[in-house]
Amino acid sequence: MSGRLTVIGLGPGNADQVTPEAIRAVTEASFFYGYKPYLDRLELRQDQTRIASDNREELARSNEALAKAAEGHSVAVVSGGDPGVFAMAAAVCEAIEAGPPEWRSIELAVVPGVTAMLAVAARIGAPLGHDFCAISLSDNLKPWELIELRLLAAAGAGFVIALYNPISKARPWQLGRAFECLKAILPGTTPVIFGRAAGRPEERIEVFLLADADAAKADMSTCVIIGSPETRIIKRGDKPALVYTPRSATGSRK
Repeated sequence: MSGRLTVIGLGPGNADQVTPEAIRAVTEASFFYGYKPYLDRLELRQDQTRIASDNREELARSNEALAKAAEGHSVAVVSGGDPGVFAMAAAVCEAIEAGPPEWRSIELAVVPGVTAMLAVAARIGAPLGHDFCAISLSDNLKPWELIELRLLAAAGAGFVIALYNPISKARPWQLGRAFECLKAILPGTTPVIFGRAAGRPEERIEVFLLADADAAKADMSTCVIIGSPETRIIKRGDKPALVYTPRSATGSRK
């Protein structure tokens, strides 16, 4: 008899941003698969088991979780943020498509969570107030040439752009190169938000103009939001500035 597999989004790391649905799903599962730092956020009972794996083992993790669910168990795959945004829900679906036929009969549920760009946006105002897109700068699963093409297309169309996986030790140059590409399309006065660890004790939210944006200020815990030509900064004296994108748009001012 097939079991159940639930893919759970734990949000950006603040316990207050874990949804009641996610909390309920955690109480109902017996086996938990995920990246160790995400599993460490869970307070599990003695009858619940965690199986940790490395961050780059998404497909292997999905296969193991599905195999356990196929044995009749209640299984959870946990993910930071939202599991459907550059995370585990897609990996689980890929594994089901490529796996044995019996995996398709497993009861599957995806529990959404607060993704990084929403947490960062909420801390600074409303930079996602008009049309926006999200692009991962990781070239592990797609060529860098495609990333550049998408960046230029999004900027040229006037989208606000949220950048995930902006930089790492293995990829120290890509965010800087992304800024170079965008400077060819966007005004230098375009706001750029560096949102690190939004909602957590180590949170750091900084706003720069694109002309002055320094890629060295980001790490893998940072979500970078690049405004459109419409995005504005509201100075408020001693209070932190607000960054927002108006609900209406007139097109590029360049």
